[in-house]
Amino acid sequence: MTPLEAGTPAPNVSLLDQNGESISLFDLKGKKVLFYFYPKAMTPGCTVQAQGLRDIKAELDTHNVITLGVSIDPVKRLGKFIERDELNFTLLSDEDHAAADAFGVWGEKKFMGKTYDGLHRISFLINEEGVIEHVFNKFKTKTHHEVVLDYLNNK
Repeated sequence: MTPLEAGTPAPNVSLLDQNGESISLFDLKGKKVLFYFYPKAMTPGCTVQAQGLRDIKAELDTHNVITLGVSIDPVKRLGKFIERDELNFTLLSDEDHAAADAFGVWGEKKFMGKTYDGLHRISFLINEEGVIEHVFNKFKTKTHHEVVLDYLNNK
């Protein structure tokens, strides 16, 4: 697994959102996008991470940042996650992990002594020109939102 690095053009991926509508990164040029990969909707760590981003939406808006959460969950599960946790941003379904492959975040993981391929928790801040500005790969789920805001406020 080799995640894309800052300075690399973001792959032009198109994924279905929680409503089954196609969202393309190409269509979001002109805005900053926090494209964050998380393993599975409605699990404890992913819930804490999503709630943190939900709670700082106003601050992200002041930086012209759109949040898009990406997992390999089916569309139907994403809608349930948004409803259950009152999320105020878009979730995208990457069931075949094509976007995860394109961003280099699909690869070997280890959990409880087992090795398997899965989605790694990594976030990409994509600038208005569609280029990866920053990669967030060292954070705890409960402080992910703080790490993102610190970066935005101090650049």
